[in-house]
Amino acid sequence: MGRSTQSKFSSKKPRQVRDAEATKKQILDAAEAEFARNGLQGARTEAIRGAGINTAMIYYYFQSKEGLYQAVLQRPAVEMHEGFEQLNLDQFPPESALKLLVKEAIAYEAAYPHRGMLWFQEANQNQGKYFKQGNWQENFGYLIKILERGMAEGCFRQIDPFLITLHIIGVCNLYFNAYENIKHTRPDLQLLSPEMIDQHTQAAVNFILAGVQQTKKS
Repeated sequence: MGRSTQSKFSSKKPRQVRDAEATKKQILDAAEAEFARNGLQGARTEAIRGAGINTAMIYYYFQSKEGLYQAVLQRPAVEMHEGFEQLNLDQFPPESALKLLVKEAIAYEAAYPHRGMLWFQEANQNQGKYFKQGNWQENFGYLIKILERGMAEGCFRQIDPFLITLHIIGVCNLYFNAYENIKHTRPDLQLLSPEMIDQHTQAAVNFILAGVQQTKKS
């Protein structure tokens, strides 16, 4: 009898963990949309609760609105770090590694085009107070390392890796972060269609490589 009781309770634990993770994801998804619209200062837990989540659940998992906001900002940093890590960029030549990273970054932006507003709201309202807790240096570091390796091997020209990293991020991100404005400049194009995103990706790769590659002597 003791064994069957133990088995009964142990079989419930994985499901409880899955249910908790699913609930946390549901809260984070709803909170992300609210924080992207209004930032930390303007966001209301009542609006987050409107997604079928009660306030008690928010405070149970995240302790406070600020705690929830921190978790929302942390999630993209963790996801991008995991995505870059899986690419094993060190095993590729610098040019190939840079192509892979740019394609991965744009694919991520395409999957979450609204997240750019999170960074705008954070910069505007909090001057990066919570952004700096996300350890974005690691994600920047993947790109900086590729650029430094390319310079050391002679395939990239001598550049400032940090500044060029910022420029590359801008090339990848602006397309999505400013979409609601940019779409009015070319209303004939479906900028978020898979076909246009593929074109953006290839154009970004070509532009970035042309900017960093060593000029070949004739």
